[in-house]
Amino acid sequence: MIRTNVVTLSVIKAIAYRRKLPSGGSGIVIIREDVAQPGIASISKTSGKAILTANTPGKDYPEEAFKEALELTWGLPYKKQGPVQVKAGTAAEEAPAEEAVPEEVVVDSAEYGKIVDQYTDKNGKLSYELLNKDLIKFAHSSSVVRKMIADGAKPEKIRLYAAGTKFRNISGNKNLTDAQIKKIAALLDEVSPKGVFKEFNDEIRKSLKKK
Repeated sequence: MIRTNVVTLSVIKAIAYRRKLPSGGSGIVIIREDVAQPGIASISKTSGKAILTANTPGKDYPEEAFKEALELTWGLPYKKQGPVQVKAGTAAEEAPAEEAVPEEVVVDSAEYGKIVDQYTDKNGKLSYELLNKDLIKFAHSSSVVRKMIADGAKPEKIRLYAAGTKFRNISGNKNLTDAQIKKIAALLDEVSPKGVFKEFNDEIRKSLKKK
């Protein structure tokens, strides 16, 4: 299943999209009308760069194409779609799905982009350190969080409240649902959403033990 909107590249005549890879993590897929083999690359969790698979022909899918695909798909809301077909004279078409696909929680790309920007470091990379420091600072200053800890609330509930409050304020959308907050967390770290909040989770557990 395709996991983001399809984008059209300018470096080469092709379309691209992000998707979950069978091996885990996120990847980029590029499809050319004149090449049978699609270009596939995983996305490095440390550098954010595309790592081409062994069977991706570099002459047909240059690094510049993957770089452009990464930039164009950055921050796009994830959604399930059917397989994509490329036809002459058209950009891209969705093939009819063989069966109905359950609707998935959709996150607005502009709102998601604001959250990513808030926690992007000076090197232009998403920083979990900045995110966790901000959440920990918020938790220490929040009377609601302090009460939840005193009442022995579950860590998941405390984390959802803190992240939800911050994400709603940063995005400017006070109506983000809990499902959308969880989806944003999943988008921030597609391998293990809980890993995004590792330091914050540790802080919550310490606070609950002290109560």
